Amino acid sequence: MPVETPTRQRLDKWLWHARVTKTRTLAQKLVESGAVRVNGNRVLASDHRVGPGDGLTIQLHNRLRVYRIAAIVERRGSATVAAALYEDISPNLAKPES
Repeated sequence: MPVETPTRQRLDKWLWHARVTKTRTLAQKLVESGAVRVNGNRVLASDHRVGPGDGLTIQLHNRLRVYRIAAIVERRGSATVAAALYEDISPNLAKPES
């Protein structure tokens, strides 16, 4: 019998699996602080479900990151695996010349 791959996942788990945060606890705190938007709507519950195609806007370390979720996985993997979970569509903000 084939194993079904889930189509949706808790937001905090996805952030941790995608290596946006170092721990799941930090992912929960990030969401609950109001620093994450899903498809343009602020989310305050770390158990909010996300899946492929959803857009995330994350304010982290004084940077704005915009990701489109490409996939979800059951376990946290290597950085290479994590990079395949999203498409980075963050705006290129020009840095001032020194």
